[in-house]
Amino acid sequence: MNVKGKSAIVTGAGQGIGKGIARKLAEYGANVIVVDLNEETGRQVSNEVSKAYGVEALALKVDVTRLEDTQMMVKKALEKFGRIDILVNNVGWDIAQPFWETSEEFRQKVIDINYRGPVNCSFCVVPHMIEKQSGKIVNIASDAGRVGSMGETVYAGCKGAVIAFTKSLAREVARYKINVNCVAPGPTDTPGFEEGTRHGNIREALTKAIPFRRIGTPEDVGNAVFFFVSPLSEYITGQVISVSGGLTMAG
Repeated sequence: MNVKGKSAIVTGAGQGIGKGIARKLAEYGANVIVVDLNEETGRQVSNEVSKAYGVEALALKVDVTRLEDTQMMVKKALEKFGRIDILVNNVGWDIAQPFWETSEEFRQKVIDINYRGPVNCSFCVVPHMIEKQSGKIVNIASDAGRVGSMGETVYAGCKGAVIAFTKSLAREVARYKINVNCVAPGPTDTPGFEEGTRHGNIREALTKAIPFRRIGTPEDVGNAVFFFVSPLSEYITGQVISVSGGLTMAG
């Protein structure tokens, strides 16, 4: 079971979860458009997956909060590969702090990156998928959007919005044979997580709270994304999978 020859856009793919997703899709044969605001890390991941898996890759510097950037992203992806089969809206950002201490500038940035970004990318990709009557979109939310998270109130609100956006878009585009699903990671071992848990015993406490007794990895998330973009999920749309080691369990 693979996605050989498919063309996949992965946003925020220069490190962390996005890098893990890009590697997983390339491992199973997809050509990858590595999208990141950091041009250097994007190029590094692009070169890495090409060398490791023998696929074609394209690195693009894109600010997903700007519609003109996401329009350019689609244009360049189509020029390079002639098709877009998969879109993974992974890019995200936050700094944990009490809600009442946040600035207007900070709140707007969180909303723009975590919600406007996936909306912009989907808006630009969906017309192409409708035209070819097929496509797979996977939005990366967070369990914060399902159950809340201390110090991440605006971020959690955005991720809850991403979940609702996923379900509504899935209903709209199912008639065009486009699947739209969502992966909600729990605590995942990324540079951002490392930075956020540097002080105190947060990592240890989370590890004890997770039934599998370990923090998730980008590969764990990549595995769930691969399921959603593979032929295994042809009859699945509008769904949310938590990748949290059992820390959260949907009712």
